[in-house]
Amino acid sequence: MEKTPKGDQPEAERLVSLFIATSLDGFIASQNGGIDWLFHDQDYGYTAFYASVDTVLTGRKTFDVSLSFSKDPFKGKQTFVFTRSEKKSPLPGSEFIYSDPVEFTRKLKAEPGGKIWLLGGGQINGLLMKAGLIDEIVMSIHPVVIGRGIPLFDRETGVCGYTLAGSNVFDTGLAQFIYRKNR
Repeated sequence: MEKTPKGDQPEAERLVSLFIATSLDGFIASQNGGIDWLFHDQDYGYTAFYASVDTVLTGRKTFDVSLSFSKDPFKGKQTFVFTRSEKKSPLPGSEFIYSDPVEFTRKLKAEPGGKIWLLGGGQINGLLMKAGLIDEIVMSIHPVVIGRGIPLFDRETGVCGYTLAGSNVFDTGLAQFIYRKNR
């Protein structure tokens, strides 16, 4: 972060928010990456959340699933896709990133801008959690047990403390919790 002249407030670091859905047993997708078990009958706060972010971080597999829903699933958002393949992104406004996700995210948080949506998947979630880079978690827990699948965090994350900042229970049984990282 750059130093500011005396009397000026330093610019706050950008917030990384993991807005994600899980099954009751902690999976974000089935073993083959499927998310057909997710509820789509209501908005569940997605529209308001999407309006609050200007940048999206995602892994390549999650990005590909998103493209199956819409030709431009991240319209109007700067989108960075972590990948190991040396291809160019097929989506205007998105960029494939081949560098270390932790270092890239640290630099991105220090740049001017708004809230960053960490879309996932489990590998990226685990890396950024272990590095202490996830400031907020908005977790929608679907009342479904899928047995096996892709875990919310697929790496050893260490201990990271969060405080409950809000919750909402919907008539479908979906429960949504908002956690903020302890400082």
